[in-house]
Amino acid sequence: MTDTNEDYVYDEATGEWISASESAAKAGAQGADAVEVRDSVGNLLADGDSVTLIKDLTVKGANQTLKRGTVIKSIRLTGDDQEIDCKYEGIKGLVLRAEFVRKR
Repeated sequence: MTDTNEDYVYDEATGEWISASESAAKAGAQGADAVEVRDSVGNLLADGDSVTLIKDLTVKGANQTLKRGTVIKSIRLTGDDQEIDCKYEGIKGLVLRAEFVRKR
């Protein structure tokens, strides 16, 4: 028997009405699936961090090499545990592998 006093929430992913307690449990499970991105020495990275390159990297399509020690400011996490999205002057859509950076 179901509780008639319980609130229901429309779940857009499934297209069904589910109880508020089920919705909260589903939201908690999605938060637990969050990806941890770690730099070359194991430091946890977050959106907005600044990183330093630990290796010279040739940027495909830009005919440019980013030198070791270059500081990249304000990174964004992509949801992949090894890729970070960042901006650097003269290069659009730069995505770096976390294994080539160190947190500042």
